[in-house]
Amino acid sequence: MTHEELLASFIHDSTFNDLDQDTIDTVKLQILAFCGALIAGSATAVVATADFIAEMGGKPEASIFVRGGKVPAHQAAFANGAMGRALDIDDHISPGAHIGGAVIPAAFSAAELVGGCSGKDLISAIATGTEVSLRLMLEEEDYAGFDPTGVSAVFSSAAASSKLLKLDKKRTRNALGLVFDRCGASFQHFIDGVLAGPIMEGWVAEAGLECARLAKIDMTGSAQFLTGIYGFFALFGRGKTDIAYVTDDLGKKWNLNRLNFKKYPSCGMTQGITELIMDMKKEHNIDADLVEHVEIRIPPYCYKLVGHEFKIGDNPRVDAQFSAAYCLANALFRAPVTLAHFEAEQVKCPEIFSFVKDKITVISDVEVDRTHYSSDIRVTMKDGQEYFGQIDIPPGTPAKPMTNDEHRQRFYDCVKTSGVSWLNGREEQIINFIDNLDKKDDVCELFSLFQK
Repeated sequence: MTHEELLASFIHDSTFNDLDQDTIDTVKLQILAFCGALIAGSATAVVATADFIAEMGGKPEASIFVRGGKVPAHQAAFANGAMGRALDIDDHISPGAHIGGAVIPAAFSAAELVGGCSGKDLISAIATGTEVSLRLMLEEEDYAGFDPTGVSAVFSSAAASSKLLKLDKKRTRNALGLVFDRCGASFQHFIDGVLAGPIMEGWVAEAGLECARLAKIDMTGSAQFLTGIYGFFALFGRGKTDIAYVTDDLGKKWNLNRLNFKKYPSCGMTQGITELIMDMKKEHNIDADLVEHVEIRIPPYCYKLVGHEFKIGDNPRVDAQFSAAYCLANALFRAPVTLAHFEAEQVKCPEIFSFVKDKITVISDVEVDRTHYSSDIRVTMKDGQEYFGQIDIPPGTPAKPMTNDEHRQRFYDCVKTSGVSWLNGREEQIINFIDNLDKKDDVCELFSLFQK
């Protein structure tokens, strides 16, 4: 069989019984992270997209979470996906893909579309979709400015949707071929501090479900979407020909333990910076008011995304999330870091802004390119004392995972930040449902908890 046929067969044939416990547990963490992110995201400017979709109406197939209303399933996936990415705190993986924010809203809407499914079937669909995208993840140099979510994570939503819609192998391959033609997106929106990032996540969720629905009515997609002369690896993989890793041990080895979860509400490439400066502050008793200068050295790929000059535009939250300098200053002055520190009024704090502008220098340094997340920080005090720190493994990565308590606390913080009063008291219900998802007969019971 071709790589494309093997991938479609894996999606069609995999079952819950194929999953190991680590993979099941990771999917539950993905769902918890996404649900919290969506709740908090419903209180941001991105919520206008959900309201827009609700106002457009259409066949009531699936729910828009928190905001309410039912719309065509793929449009619900768009609205929920956009809200879920608004705060950039769903799961992620280097070099920057957000898979859960794509596969979960698509799977949720697909499950509603078919009239519900068991928790085991939902877990299997999300795990399978995530695995497909992980297999298609490229290297930093391959993306070269393309957003990995739009290029690689889009396959996750198509795979999960195909599974829940019970497409046969041929139609599943067509769904993947169709969604291949939706691949794309640029990192420029993060640098410019605009809202296109969450919108792109919504598109990725929507595209996967929409393409699965099109395949179900026998619309056809590129048969050689991976290996063709203009296929995925020719266009995005820079002509890679050795792609056996995509299908090697497929169905036998699961890679979800590679996923990262965010301890702090900012870009993945600022997690290490935030953690390191807080460790240095504690170890050396650093007083921010006595700091003369801070030098941050980060790898070139990281620098292009978060090393640019800090500015405050129309969307201060995005400006702050994707600024190494702001994240450092915020942690130095305000630790422990919370979601509230990225709200507009906090980002605009004159003291923080002046510190970033006058006392922080961010440098692109190939010598620091030890890992995707590596950072070196040198703090010079007004009395001439210097402190130096390095970090290669930030919190939330497989080598330094968050605890279950930290995952739960993040969820509670999201609900609190949202200000959605009617969700108060439902936190434990949601957490308990997700914890026991594999024992549930109908996942629509979970979805009802996100409706007023």
